[in-house]
Order: sequence, then C-alpha cells, then structure tokens
Amino acid sequence: MSPIRTEQGQTSGIHHSNGVSAFLGLPYAAPPVGRLRFAPPAPAEPWDGVREAAAFGNAGIQILPGVGDLSAAQSEDCLYLNVWTPSADPAAKLPVMVWIHGGGFLYGAASEALYNGAALAERGVIVVSFNYRLGVFGFLAHPEAGTNFAVLDWVTALRWVQQNISAFGGDPGNVTVFGQSSGAAAVRALLSTPSARGLFHRGIIQSAGFEHPVSANYTADSIVQLSNTLFERVGTTDLDALRGLPQDTMVKASLTRPAALATPGRLHTPADLVWFPAVDGDVVTDGFAAWPNDMPVMFGTTQDEACYFHRPGGPVGGPPMSAEQAYTPAALAVMAHTLVPRRADDVLTQFRDRGLSTYEALTELTTAAVFHEPALAAYERFTALGRTAYTYRFARVSPGNHRSRMLAYHMAELPYVFGHVAAGDGPDAEYDTTDTTLRDAVQHAWVEFARTGTPRTLAGEAWPSCRTTDPQLTVIEDTVEFRPLNPSPLTQLIRSTRTDAGN
Repeated sequence: MSPIRTEQGQTSGIHHSNGVSAFLGLPYAAPPVGRLRFAPPAPAEPWDGVREAAAFGNAGIQILPGVGDLSAAQSEDCLYLNVWTPSADPAAKLPVMVWIHGGGFLYGAASEALYNGAALAERGVIVVSFNYRLGVFGFLAHPEAGTNFAVLDWVTALRWVQQNISAFGGDPGNVTVFGQSSGAAAVRALLSTPSARGLFHRGIIQSAGFEHPVSANYTADSIVQLSNTLFERVGTTDLDALRGLPQDTMVKASLTRPAALATPGRLHTPADLVWFPAVDGDVVTDGFAAWPNDMPVMFGTTQDEACYFHRPGGPVGGPPMSAEQAYTPAALAVMAHTLVPRRADDVLTQFRDRGLSTYEALTELTTAAVFHEPALAAYERFTALGRTAYTYRFARVSPGNHRSRMLAYHMAELPYVFGHVAAGDGPDAEYDTTDTTLRDAVQHAWVEFARTGTPRTLAGEAWPSCRTTDPQLTVIEDTVEFRPLNPSPLTQLIRSTRTDAGN
C-alpha cells in the first residue's frame, strides 16, 4: 500500500493478513505541555517524508492505576490517534467508528489490547481511537484558562477525522462516536458541546452517559471547588506556575475527594467521578446543542454492571480489602443511604424480603442505582424529546465469567464489540460457540447502526426503537431477543426518588 497523505504529512502503516491496515500513533494535536498545559489543543506540527505509524502514541498520565496493560508509555504528550481500515481507497467511503476509551477519566488508553480495532474494521468500517488528557490535566477549572480541556481534545480528534479520514477510505459524512463507561459519558457530553456539532452523525453510549445517578453531583461548581482545593494544596493559582509544576505534584494534589476511593464501609462506585466534563456554559452547555433532531443514538447497559467494581474476591478501588471485610451488612446500609438517600430503608427492606445475600444486594444496588435507573431515565427523556434511540441490555454470561462469578459485568460486552471472542475447548475455555455467534450478532448490530442508523439482527430484523407506548429493549443473552421494557422493582423504587425530587 502506498503512503497515505494527511494534512500533517504522509504516513505508512501496518498491514495485517485479514486485509486491515493499522496506522498507529498519529498526532492529532500538538503536545499539551508547557504553555499548552491547561489550554485548548493546538494544531499538530507537519512532518517531512513518510512517518512510520507502527507504534501506539503515549497514553495520558494515569491519575489512578487501572487494571489493563496500557501497551504504551505515559506522558502529558498524549494527543495521538489510531486508524484501522480495510480499504484506503478514498472512493470506498466506508462508515467511520470513533472509539473513546473509558477509565473514569482517571486512567486507560486507546492502546489497550481490548480496544484493538482490526477485527471490527474487518466488518467493513474504519475504526479510529484516540488518547486524551485525563483527570486534572483534562478537567481543571481555572478562572483564566477555563476547563473541559479533554472535551476540546475529543472535538479536535473528531475534526481531524473530518479533515483526513477520506484518505483512509472513510466517509466524513458518516461518523459514529462510541464509548463505554466514562467513554460513554464523553459521547453524551459531545451531544452537548456546540463545537462538536456536525463532526459526528450517530452515537453509541455503553454503560454510562445516561441521566446522572440520583446520588451524583456532576456540576461545574464541584469541579471549581475541587480545583480550588488543588490550588490550596500546591500553593498557587498562578497559571504559569501551575503549568510549570511537576506532573506528580499535580496528580497527588488532584485526588482530594475521599469518595473516589474505597474506604471501610463505603465502597467505590462509578458515581464517584472526581474529574469529569461539566456544564460550563462555554465548552459544554446545558441541553443538546450538538444533537440534531435526525441523529440516532444507541445506548445500553450490562445485566450485572457492578460485578466489575464489587468483585467476588474483593472490591476494586482504594486500599485492598477482602470480600469479608468489604461486603458487610453495615456496608450495605451505608451504600443504600448513599445511593438512594430518600428510600434507603425501603431498599434494605426489599433486599431482606427477597432473601438476598449481602454481596448479591450490594451488586444489585450499585447496578440499579448507577446504571439501570439512569438508563431508564435517559430512555424516558429521549422519547419525550422525540429522538430516535435504541436501547439494549447485555446479559450473556460466558463460561469464563460464570466460573469467575463476574457474570455480565461492566465491560463484558466489549470483547464482543471488538471481536476478541473465540470458542475454546475443554472445561477452562473462556468462550464457546454461543459466544462466537453473539460476537457476530453484536458486531453486526453495531456496524449496521454505524452504516444506516438502525441496528439489526443477523437475520436483518431492525431493533425496536424507544417509544412511550409498549416500550421494548433488545436483550443480548444466549440469543438476541426483543422484550418488554420491565424495570426491576429496585429500579422502579429508585426511579420514584428521582421523580419525587423533580429530577
């Protein structure tokens, strides 16, 4: 394959045996260091000759350690993207799927093996992924510099796609942004980012990015307060001085909210975001300024989201604790009052009446309060706005997840979306032939949505769209089925607290 010309210069990639070519570590903006720390991204510098795009660019500075291998170094110089394409013919005009990685806006990178886009691109789409500034580097609020620098990174990456993706065989007029967890929250924020309008045409929101949990405080004021605490810790508000402080100093000073880490009797949940995109009235506005009426979205959850955080062997986040130390009746009571403050006693009574174990109750509580109820509230909001939307519930428990008791945990759908599912032999196999069939069904639905705006089954049947009468959702379990949208009693109870509060 001949080198591809981008606006910055020519580049050559890696050519895989499946016919997909990968172009890794392409800069989409200048390094956000020095005077560009806490500043909007600046244009990437052009280069001479042919740039070899064979290795991932730097990951963003990790504010907290994640559980995956980044496969890349960490640096503030992190504004790089990756492209996987099955055809670099500009006439191909293939749908483009732009992935935003998760990690609570505190960790993660596009270079993680789980997000390799080669198998998904083989389905006939261009896959793009990118890194962005995390934590304090992406979301600090400063009276002179502003905030939401990470959001501006996302917009700049999408602008790069508009300017360059044709050369890789993509259609800049058909761009789907998709993300999971905080990556899904990023997709939702982009719907409210005026400068992103017209840069993408569909959105897929996976396991976050719904209405805020009833217990969350995702406001610009909280980011300002957190930033002010950081200024006190480092001893300055001077912008030049802040730009000159060591990375480690900024990272340590930025972790100022105890709820971000697990403590005895108070478990970490994804509702405890520390740094996040908040409505500042400038970069991100209140409402859906970048969501045209004709833009479809797809959103969904997994059946057992909280098993990722409250793992059978002990919780993720904070000082190590065993399951016996963490999952106690006292912790359940604390979490009920934290996540459902107006109806905590009713929640606990419901668990007792159903005879659930403490661990079962904790995982169901976090799953319902942080994911399922906010998704239900989003369903109701989107339908009230008359938007075209599709919702799903991923409930497949693979053989490996059954053995580990992780069930259909937060992130369980991602190997299916990216095609990293292969049937094994023997009792220790992670996946079986049911999983490979579901992999094909999931990838087909995601690609069909990117291609046409309507997700479909392998047989060609359109998923049911969200509607106020006879609401249905698509359930991805051992098969793909359309079922009535029947929220659990716990989800309905939490929903009533949002209604009572006028949210």
